Amino acid sequence: MRLRVLGILSLFSVLIVVAVSASILASVGRELTQELQINRVAALNRFAQVADDATSSGDTAQLQREMDRYSALYGEGIVVRTPQATLSSGGLSLDRADVRDAAARAQLNLSDTTLQPVQPFGPRSEVIARSYGTASQVLGEAVLDVDLTAAEQKLRERWLLVVLGSVAVWALLIAGAERLTGWVLRPVHRLTAAVIAFEESERATRLREEGPPELQRLSRAFSAMAEHVGASMQAQRQLIADASHQLRNPIGALRLRTDLLALELDTPAQREAAAGVTRELEHVEDVLDGMLRLASAEHRVREGAVAGGPGTPPGERAEVLDPWTVLQDAVERAAPAAHRSGARLELAGPPAEPLRIACNRSDLADIVGELLENAVKYAGAPGSTITVGAALRDGVVTMEVTDDGPGLTAEERAASTTRFWRSPEHSGSRGTGLGLAIVEQLAEANRGRLVLGPGTPRGLVARVEFPAVAAAAHDAGLPPGGADGTGGAAGSSDGVGGHG
Repeated sequence: MRLRVLGILSLFSVLIVVAVSASILASVGRELTQELQINRVAALNRFAQVADDATSSGDTAQLQREMDRYSALYGEGIVVRTPQATLSSGGLSLDRADVRDAAARAQLNLSDTTLQPVQPFGPRSEVIARSYGTASQVLGEAVLDVDLTAAEQKLRERWLLVVLGSVAVWALLIAGAERLTGWVLRPVHRLTAAVIAFEESERATRLREEGPPELQRLSRAFSAMAEHVGASMQAQRQLIADASHQLRNPIGALRLRTDLLALELDTPAQREAAAGVTRELEHVEDVLDGMLRLASAEHRVREGAVAGGPGTPPGERAEVLDPWTVLQDAVERAAPAAHRSGARLELAGPPAEPLRIACNRSDLADIVGELLENAVKYAGAPGSTITVGAALRDGVVTMEVTDDGPGLTAEERAASTTRFWRSPEHSGSRGTGLGLAIVEQLAEANRGRLVLGPGTPRGLVARVEFPAVAAAAHDAGLPPGGADGTGGAAGSSDGVGGHG
């Protein structure tokens, strides 16, 4: 935007400078032409007067002497035609067509004493002429060949000064335009940066009030709005966390009372009803647990509490670890559930070389556990296969949980990380709809990302990607981060699109 504004202001400044310079140059040309014309017309009138006197006396010697002195002094030729003779000086004669034409017009009593405007690189001379005599009779003509060389040289010097001055003025205008543009756009850039920072961290940034009054008011309004929205969102997250935490005690007490009540029931129908209440209470507890975990993960993402950042509690600091060991533990824990559902849970072979990522071990275990629980729950039909593996691809450590179940459509994959979203095909099964949302937030809190894609020929591929940590950096005890020092997750190498 800065370049566009400067380009427009530069164009306007060029047009202004060119217009003013053209006006000045035209005025200088007219001034020099007028000065030269006044001097030369005065000289021509003088020769006409002397020629008139010489015609009356019949002696042209004085006229010739004055013509010679003038030509020697100014280097300009003169031709004067009298009834007695035609006199010339400075090498000028009637043999030249322009001189002859000028003398012919003067003989017709047509005054030709106007010079054309002097040009920097125009003709080197110009002829002016006039007649002399009485009111009713033309006695002769005087023709003067005006030398324009000196005037043109002076005009070129003036042009050079004007051009240099114009360039200096244009440079000053550009410098002023640059400062003006910076003064106007600096608050806009800061506002843009504040909006991006607020979008990423939901932290309000109070902007400096500078620039035009309109932008100062905009900065004040944005700062107030960001603080209000940030406080409101923080209050909402705190309310969810507090409500989830506070509801656990009464729900636990209610479940205990339900268990005690079930002991007093006699008929199977009554005990079944009590068991149904217990199952619903367990579901509510699962939802509360999921909300607490999701709120914690979202808070860490917003606060930037990743990889041992200053805002990370000591228990949540990331460490450099081998994800393969976490996968092995998660598969062992999920194996009984997969066996009960009739599915076959397979762990792919270990990678050729150890993998290193910067991640909180507990978060990674939760991520893999949630993905395996989803695969067993929704794709764990008898005879189905669930495959778990890890690999290094282009500087990115990828962990995949692949199943050959019904899978999800592209629209469903895009919506699957939304809170409380449930697939229409599994709306009747037990679940909270928070699992993938928690996985996405935990991955993001550890500089990773969740990617969901279709299986081949069917099923779902849940992929979690983390930037690899260089072995040299790990051995040297450097801070965890990406192999290139950036710490950012790279894109998927096989082109499978994901959510978010």
